[in-house]
Amino acid sequence: MRGLLAAGVVALAALAGSAQAQTPPPAPPVKAAATPNDYNDKANWLCLPGRADACANDNTTTVVKADGSTTVETWKADPKAPVDCFYVYPTVSRDPSLVSDMTANAEEVFVVQQQAARLGIKCRVFAPLYRQVTLPALTAFMSGKPMPGSMEPWVREVGYDDVRDAWRWYLAHENHGRGVVLLGHSQGSGVLTRLIAEEIDGKPVQKQVISAWLMGASVPVAQGKDVGGAFKSVPLCHSTSQTGCVVAYPSFRDTSPPSAGALFGKPFPPQPGTLGACVNPAALGGGVGQLHSYLTNLPGRTTTWTQGKTITTPFVSTPGLLTAECKTTPDGYVYLSIHINADPADPRTDTLAGDVMVGGQIQKGWGLHLVDVNIAMGNVLEDVGLQSAAWLKARR
Repeated sequence: MRGLLAAGVVALAALAGSAQAQTPPPAPPVKAAATPNDYNDKANWLCLPGRADACANDNTTTVVKADGSTTVETWKADPKAPVDCFYVYPTVSRDPSLVSDMTANAEEVFVVQQQAARLGIKCRVFAPLYRQVTLPALTAFMSGKPMPGSMEPWVREVGYDDVRDAWRWYLAHENHGRGVVLLGHSQGSGVLTRLIAEEIDGKPVQKQVISAWLMGASVPVAQGKDVGGAFKSVPLCHSTSQTGCVVAYPSFRDTSPPSAGALFGKPFPPQPGTLGACVNPAALGGGVGQLHSYLTNLPGRTTTWTQGKTITTPFVSTPGLLTAECKTTPDGYVYLSIHINADPADPRTDTLAGDVMVGGQIQKGWGLHLVDVNIAMGNVLEDVGLQSAAWLKARR
């Protein structure tokens, strides 16, 4: 269970804009069914190409420039996208059990709309439902009062088995030799890390993987190298023309870097000779890069994006507000450092929500885990597009 915790938790309330972790009442564990899911049943997918589902939401965005002026950016998925994306969502299920059921509730739909739907402009999106370790189970574990049975092996296996089965179904029925990008966040990144190690690394299908985006996770990599640790032959990415590589990072404010006890920045469990991977999505080659964020704009939120204007689109982008750089602390935490380019003289907001709050207190060990994906979504889109073009060109 501790390993799943290290892979990350995303509270639905925080993703929805409140950033307030909720402590649900304890509930008896419900053991997952031993029967594997049938991923030929389309009800077991949150997103599949060619249908109106969780990935068919409105991604209209208001772009707020530094001078406070705004423009509206529309969005439309490409039904003829030449490559695929396989996405695994983070810990969001509020089912009162150790692992979730296979019903898509509001929280699963919401997080897919935040983290995966926009990818449809670059790729066909496949997002399976899976029986993940739930938010109540992880919250109870963190509070020191774990649900009965939480340490039983099946709890850690059932979600992975589901995603593995969904991946195998995708390869058998939908891939047809197409390039595919793997994307996950938090628990989803942990599951994909294992999937890559067991199902892809060193196997023929590896040549079809355009890139893997393991956000909100500390993926082990051999110190001073691009391979070793989690993967034997899948390297870290260094450019947008490189394919078959991994982008991974946990994000923290530059004013609050990870320190002793932080949940992200070091691999868990520790592996001698490894560090946590950090590849800057805004500058794959290293150094400082400008983040292209797509931040959630929900009715009733308190953020004033720019003075004197009411913004009603579901997303907001603030070009130039955030920059990022991979850094390492003296005690070995590796992380994506997020800097806010604040200017009190202009009318645009200088704040960024994304901290985990408990009892009104910021939980510094989480960093900006709640917005790991949102703050870099535009960079993800651009990089995936360029990596996909490089992969396709190499196969002409």
